[in-house]
Amino acid sequence: LDKLKAERERGITIDIALWKFETNRFYVTIIDAPGHRDFIKNMITGTSQADCAVLIVAAGTGEFEAGISKNGQTREHVLLCFTLGVKQLIVAVNKMDSTEPKYSETRFNEIKKELTAYVKKVGYNPAVVPILPISGFNGDNMLEKSDNMTWWGKTKIERKSGSYEFITLFDALDNIEPPSRPVDKPLRLPLQDVYKIGGIGTVPVGRVETGILKPGMVVNFAPTGPTTEVKSVEMHHEALVEAVPGDNVGFNVKNVSVKELKRGFVASDSKNDPAKEAGDFTAQVIVLNHPGQIQAGYSPVLDCHTAHIACKFAELIQKIDRRTGKEIEANPKQIKSGDSCIVKMIPSKPMCVETFQKYAPLGR
Repeated sequence: LDKLKAERERGITIDIALWKFETNRFYVTIIDAPGHRDFIKNMITGTSQADCAVLIVAAGTGEFEAGISKNGQTREHVLLCFTLGVKQLIVAVNKMDSTEPKYSETRFNEIKKELTAYVKKVGYNPAVVPILPISGFNGDNMLEKSDNMTWWGKTKIERKSGSYEFITLFDALDNIEPPSRPVDKPLRLPLQDVYKIGGIGTVPVGRVETGILKPGMVVNFAPTGPTTEVKSVEMHHEALVEAVPGDNVGFNVKNVSVKELKRGFVASDSKNDPAKEAGDFTAQVIVLNHPGQIQAGYSPVLDCHTAHIACKFAELIQKIDRRTGKEIEANPKQIKSGDSCIVKMIPSKPMCVETFQKYAPLGR
């Protein structure tokens, strides 16, 4: 706690160095790190903001089978990643030190075969998904090639943008295709937190999703927040002339109290297509696993960008095929696990969402 307190007094951005590292080409931020208080509410919100997912599966006897079984976490997480639009996937087969015998090539190949089939079934192209054996506990194939797996060597991935070779998890991460960052769109920045910092004032913190944020801009906070001028913008304790999509920043705003802003609010440029409250919206919903049937009136909590708000299924518009998007049934009475449906939703509290076409990170 002292560390945090000292940090807050020293500057704006709360230092999350533990969850950040650099490869040769990228700064990598791990969105969903355990123990990372409230940075991301859960797996779903974390996944929707990711550029690449790293799926960790356990190689131990029985462990892999449990994860890939019909109701297993592995299956659900891969499906979530694909559904939420995370186009890139890396698969690390972990705990290779606990296979029988240790570091078993046979066991790795067995798991790789099954995972290849599953990621393909979900919709990923397995030819561009690196699958590699690691032991996180012992550091095997994390940063350097493992001496314990002499059978493992350079593996080539061919993709449209060119090919690359990898041995370690570090290599695979260093070869992620950089996402196109929508700088030319109007600003959207969902708030992750709001701090009050002595001598500075109110500091909202979040990631720029689209557009640019810079000092002097007049920003509006949707759905029900104030409009105010940005005094300064900081990242990793350094003042920025401008923040671009992908930057996790803190910014100081004029004459606004901490009480007026909360997590889930969205900052936008008051002069360029400002964000607004959505009274209702239409969404594509996939039911992963839910006991019984779901009908109109159901009111689950929805996680969209950093907002966490109960929304009512006002109307089931059409049941669709998950892969093709074609209609299977109009105005279904109810939907169940495995179904995909277009649903009209009404938020229980003011909420800011956008169309997926226009501002993808705020529409999933």
